Amino acid sequence: MQYERIRNLREDMDLTQQQMADKLFINRRTYASYELGIRGIPTEILSNIADIFDTSTDYLLGRTNVKKPYPKKLK
Repeated sequence: MQYERIRNLREDMDLTQQQMADKLFINRRTYASYELGIRGIPTEILSNIADIFDTSTDYLLGRTNVKKPYPKKLK
């Protein structure tokens, strides 16, 4: 499910896999393997994807259907 959500969010923003890979500083093939579910997504990359899409990692992982990110903690 996470892979489908990531692909759908990317397509909703009219971004290519290459553009996403560039934003994440990774190879396009690596990013494509995340979307296809061939490769697990490292925590740091998953967090960066959530930031790009302004959502939570729980939403990306299918743990919630709420797209809105959690409030940021004040430092």
